[in-house]
Amino acid sequence: MSAKRLYLAVAACAVVVYLGALWNQFALDDVPIIALNPLVVHPSGLWRAFTAPYWTPDLGGHMYRPLVIAGFAVDALVDGTAWFHAVNLLWHAGAAVAVAALARRWMDTAGALVAGLLFAMHPVHVEAVANVVGRSELMATVFSALAVYAALARQHVGWSAAALAFGLLSKENAAVAPALVVWAWILGVDRPDRRRMIALVVGWVVVGAVYAAVRTQVRQPFGGYASVAPMFIGQSPLTVRLTAVAALADVVRLLVFPLTLRVDYSPNERTAVTTPLDLRFAMGMLCALAWAALLLVAWRRGRKLEAFGLGWIGVAFLPVANLLYPAGFYVAERTLYLPSVGLVLAATAALARLPRERLRLAVATLCLLGGVRTAMRVPKWRDDNTVTQSILEDSPDSYGGPVRMAGVYLDRKEPAKALAAARIAAGIMPRDPWVYAIGSVAAFALGDSRVADSLLAGLERFCSGPCAAGYYRYEATMARAHGYPGPADSLLARAARLRAP
Repeated sequence: MSAKRLYLAVAACAVVVYLGALWNQFALDDVPIIALNPLVVHPSGLWRAFTAPYWTPDLGGHMYRPLVIAGFAVDALVDGTAWFHAVNLLWHAGAAVAVAALARRWMDTAGALVAGLLFAMHPVHVEAVANVVGRSELMATVFSALAVYAALARQHVGWSAAALAFGLLSKENAAVAPALVVWAWILGVDRPDRRRMIALVVGWVVVGAVYAAVRTQVRQPFGGYASVAPMFIGQSPLTVRLTAVAALADVVRLLVFPLTLRVDYSPNERTAVTTPLDLRFAMGMLCALAWAALLLVAWRRGRKLEAFGLGWIGVAFLPVANLLYPAGFYVAERTLYLPSVGLVLAATAALARLPRERLRLAVATLCLLGGVRTAMRVPKWRDDNTVTQSILEDSPDSYGGPVRMAGVYLDRKEPAKALAAARIAAGIMPRDPWVYAIGSVAAFALGDSRVADSLLAGLERFCSGPCAAGYYRYEATMARAHGYPGPADSLLARAARLRAP
């Protein structure tokens, strides 16, 4: 099989399993990031995106991903949610082809095909591909893979630096690309001369410094806002790390056996681990030790590609692991998109040792099972209501279902039911300001300012100053989108009194 036919086959398979996404609408963060974003709905967003945060100022000003927003602005010129989803499918196909190209560097054409197909079909990718805002994961992975390929296969300083720059402008986790290259150098997978190494490192440092300076300047007015997973609110640093280790059991399950997929991993579906004696911590630690053991065995036996893939998993997952710092989530399936590249490379290298007939059977089975599971999962992202129903079904103990149902009831102009749902969510997770914010919208809509004031007082117990103002502005924007201008004005007035930036 020629390289061209190889890449076309991989790209076609990556698209086919996600064709159902073309009928999906906007869901979850698609609404504030795309549908309600003035940078997206106006052509000027193509260049204004580079001077603005990813989340609009009214919604907290979090993050800096201008290339993604600029891409959404281009999509909006075509119009229609089907086009947004079609572009996501193309980015996923590009990522699968990039994985195949990386594998082809160290394996034969058959190995490259296996790696590309396994990546294309992996069910854990559904959230990143089927939800439009997951495009940041897709783009960051494509550019990270290109940065690694340019450095290892081509030893090209300029192309590697450019790919890193595009990756960082897509999502922050692309910063791991240089570490992945260095890991390959350590293993001897590909190693240029010292002069070329220094040139590559200098190129990355320059790109990183410029990016950090621009990002800091753009984000400076919004430095008071923080995004922390609900279960970590009010918890000690030790509890955060213990919980992060426990989460590794979920991570391993999702990468290796992704039969059960969830939109939501919030309390009480998952709860904080407060002691190393907790069995969940032991399970997570066991998974970490198993990964380390596999890596050590591969290294000692000279299986460089297996060791490289296993190391890739750890390096790529570290920024979202809650080990270095608390992230805005406990586990999110979309964040495993880049780490899964390492899994696929390691698995392909291991499978390549099988006799050819057994290899074909194993790969065909994995692709069939993965493709069917992926295609069946895609409709769960049809729209906000469908996603909410999936949370209620897949994560019945989570407060995420009731709090999202509050939004659904507001859409249906049933504020009394929305308030009741918010109260249920608060009973499960009383420390999340979002619960109180959305409940206050329902209370204002019912004309009960006393209850609304009580809920907002609860919000400010856990989030004061600029943080509270950010929630007020966010929920005001969403209230207006739900068709409640009065509650939106009340929340904006409160935000103004807090003198938020």
